[in-house]
Amino acid sequence: MITRPKKDLVEIFGYAPDDLTSQCRSLWHLSACPFINRQCTKANHDSSIIYGTCSVSSPYGDCVICPNRLYENNYAVLRTVASEVFDKNLPFLLYEQFIPVRESAKNCIVALGQNSGKEVKIGTSLAMDWVLARVEDGVLVEYTGVEVQSIDITGNYRDSWHSYKNLSETALSIPSSQHGMNWANVHKRLIPQIIRKGTMYSRSNLVKSGLYFVVPDIVYRKFEDIIGQDIPLLKEGGKDVLTIHTYELSPFKKHGEQRTLQIKRNMRFSLDEFSQRFISGPNLPSGEQLDSAVKRVLGAS
Repeated sequence: MITRPKKDLVEIFGYAPDDLTSQCRSLWHLSACPFINRQCTKANHDSSIIYGTCSVSSPYGDCVICPNRLYENNYAVLRTVASEVFDKNLPFLLYEQFIPVRESAKNCIVALGQNSGKEVKIGTSLAMDWVLARVEDGVLVEYTGVEVQSIDITGNYRDSWHSYKNLSETALSIPSSQHGMNWANVHKRLIPQIIRKGTMYSRSNLVKSGLYFVVPDIVYRKFEDIIGQDIPLLKEGGKDVLTIHTYELSPFKKHGEQRTLQIKRNMRFSLDEFSQRFISGPNLPSGEQLDSAVKRVLGAS
């Protein structure tokens, strides 16, 4: 049996990296993502190699690093949001499913996003991941936003990846991956983005349930390092409410089978409270700590 390192790639093209079954390796040959049924978007800088890496090990457990990995089972995470916000009996349609029936669809939910029609963009720089729109008799009557995020990584895992790509039944070991987790992006990019977009949705006359945020539970724990774990929870939704759905991977399955996503937490709280916690949360360093850091760099007392 092959010896896999502690710091490792966890899923490639949707399967364990040491899976040599035909259903797995056919995706390697096609560079295909099984979750969006299109070519994988995880490539090197010149797109000459499609890596297909869905998730990796981290100090806190196996963590999804590609948002497309969260779209398993025909965008089930979006369907979960739709059933929570709208009538769960309404048809849920991707854009390409909606267009042929647009004239006859009396009441349905249409998902608009990069893999379904196109993203809703405002200006030149702000794009919404997903908009779930309720359309009735050809008229937009309500919508809600869904942001789907994973986490970026640092370093590289080329040696590990190539070892798995050329894996044989007689291989004995795999070199350790050299990836790191870009946790700094949580406060540099992810939280500000959620606040900004959530504020925009809260100002819409057609939004009643605010913004939904779908994210791996491991990544959201890093949010809690900044905003704390004691934000008062709300029972009801609202246009100025942020709802979080966190997910984790199921335990390892045998080769030829994919792990599944399991919802871990469903939380709802005030967008304003979330924003204030980011600005002046419980873990914000004190002024004295800042003074000490400046003195330390200067070598002054």
